[in-house]
Amino acid sequence: MMPQDFTTTLLFSNTPQEVYEAINNVRSWWTENLEGGTHEVNDEFTVTFGDMHMSTQRITDLKPNKRVEWLVTYSKLNFVELKDEWTNTTIVFEITEGPQTELRFTHRGLIPQIQCYGGCSKGWAQYINGSLHKLLTTGTGAPGKK
Repeated sequence: MMPQDFTTTLLFSNTPQEVYEAINNVRSWWTENLEGGTHEVNDEFTVTFGDMHMSTQRITDLKPNKRVEWLVTYSKLNFVELKDEWTNTTIVFEITEGPQTELRFTHRGLIPQIQCYGGCSKGWAQYINGSLHKLLTTGTGAPGKK
């Protein structure tokens, strides 16, 4: 059996363009502790969550209103033994237009066999199903604070 990457899917009444723009406004839904660019292919940005999590993502693919992809080039997770579990994993946002706009989020490489899966999948649920969803439905996300 193949490892199961963490995936979650949401539906929105927003347009694909609104969903795409919200994803790329990373500070408004993931964390305010962000340095770097988040809007162009090859932009790199680093996020930190206190002393628990630091990771650097490079934008590897942008298809307006359809897809956003980040490669994690560096990670330091201080709550697991293998601190770089995220390094060389890929974070993918796929947007599909329909009666409602579908957002499928997948963190490729975040699989149940790694130590951070439980905590990291809960974190993604908080930021994707919670904060990003809130940003798109109310106009205000709930990102990690500085």
